[in-house]
Amino acid sequence: MEKQTRKYNESRAVNGGARPAHTAMAQEPEIITSAQNPRVKYLLTLQQKSQERKSAGRFVVEGRRELMHCIEAGYRVDSAFVREDLLGTPDLSLPQGTSLIPVNARVYERIAYRGGTEGIVAIVESRTLRLTDIRLRPNPLIVVLESVEKPGNLGAVLRSADAAQADAVIVCDPMTDLFNPNLIRSSIGAIFSVPCVACSSEDCISFLKERHIQILTAQLQDSRLYYDTPMQQGTAIVMGTESTGLTAVWRKAADAHIRIPMLGRLDSLNVSVSAAILLFEAVRQRQGQEQ
Repeated sequence: MEKQTRKYNESRAVNGGARPAHTAMAQEPEIITSAQNPRVKYLLTLQQKSQERKSAGRFVVEGRRELMHCIEAGYRVDSAFVREDLLGTPDLSLPQGTSLIPVNARVYERIAYRGGTEGIVAIVESRTLRLTDIRLRPNPLIVVLESVEKPGNLGAVLRSADAAQADAVIVCDPMTDLFNPNLIRSSIGAIFSVPCVACSSEDCISFLKERHIQILTAQLQDSRLYYDTPMQQGTAIVMGTESTGLTAVWRKAADAHIRIPMLGRLDSLNVSVSAAILLFEAVRQRQGQEQ
């Protein structure tokens, strides 16, 4: 392991500390063959521990598509662990200065959730968006989640938000880890294409009210059908958890309460399904207005 690390550092020094994306892999250091390698252990720690991601200001992205979305959004890639036989073409269009680190099949299976695909796992510098960083179009469309029970649900909501061209997704839980690997994976990169902010409910409500964005809360009680509710103007669609719904602070702040008709025996949908239905009702109304 020490021999591999020494050769890696020597190679980096010869090449000025960076490797052009098109350089042949043969010019790189020996392939890492042990999961005990310090670089591999560091990546695994970032994958597994939220506090480490926050303190280090780094997170992990797996997959070519997700990484390309990340780069297009302006994130800086520190290093990329690659399994060349899976990756295919070596031209990744990685930013200048990215360390390209080859690993063998055993190590790649250890660091990759999707062990048999893609061939690339990267460490990326994180950054934090604030409410004031969100650039809103005229009559914006925003999704607000009061809290997130599962990272996968937030990832799925982000995919729908991207498809509906929403302006932002706001999570009203300041402790939410927006760089959870499960979230990134389930969003298939939408976390990088849709502005996503974590904040308190009070700050979010103030942000929306100051910008005259109507607040529509999804709830069963004291509500009207979603398709009978105008959404052409600036609109924030607010949803709570599947287990407890929305708290009183949002019910009181709402301009209208809306619901999706439940015709069977169950009384709720997965939050990501509800978000998709409500987002595309807004899209339908706005497209109809343009015609």
